[in-house]
Amino acid sequence: MTFLFDIGNVLLNLHFENFHEKVLGRGDAPMPPEMLALKDPYESGKMSDAEFVERSLFLLQGSLTEEEYISAWEDIFSPNQPMWAVVRKLEGEGHRLILFSNTNAIHARYFLKKFEIFSLFHHHHFSQEVGAIKPHREFYQAAIDQYNLDPDQTAYLDDLPENIATGREFGFHCWLYDLNDHQACAKWLPTVVSA
Repeated sequence: MTFLFDIGNVLLNLHFENFHEKVLGRGDAPMPPEMLALKDPYESGKMSDAEFVERSLFLLQGSLTEEEYISAWEDIFSPNQPMWAVVRKLEGEGHRLILFSNTNAIHARYFLKKFEIFSLFHHHHFSQEVGAIKPHREFYQAAIDQYNLDPDQTAYLDDLPENIATGREFGFHCWLYDLNDHQACAKWLPTVVSA
């Protein structure tokens, strides 16, 4: 069976408060709308790393260097160990594992290098490389075409309802993951593997 794993709040916990603390001065400071507007173009590959960093620093109008900004941008991840145990078990059983995530090049380079769990995945399907982001259908269709996915033999785990909704449209076996209720996912997984 093939398993598609989202990354943020599934394989890795997200701590954007770390980034906000470093670039905005407070962990609970709201992100300026102009900076939020950079996210989709950057994650869909329509903006280079250099352009993203340059625009961000211009909008912040602060004293951060490029290196300091990138370091802050990277410092948002920690392991979700219960899900890492799931990945190890599935890989050991011979299932195909694919990272299936909206992300960006700076984050992807960082987490692929930092966290050993990602070496267990056979492929990655990242928005900035595909040129489309979830929940848009193009992202899913590109994976079906590239990896010859059989939806009936494909399980998909994500933490966002809108992404899961598109997965269901394609016929994937879907699970809306809740970091605070990993046990529910653990009970679901055997029902999919034996299906």
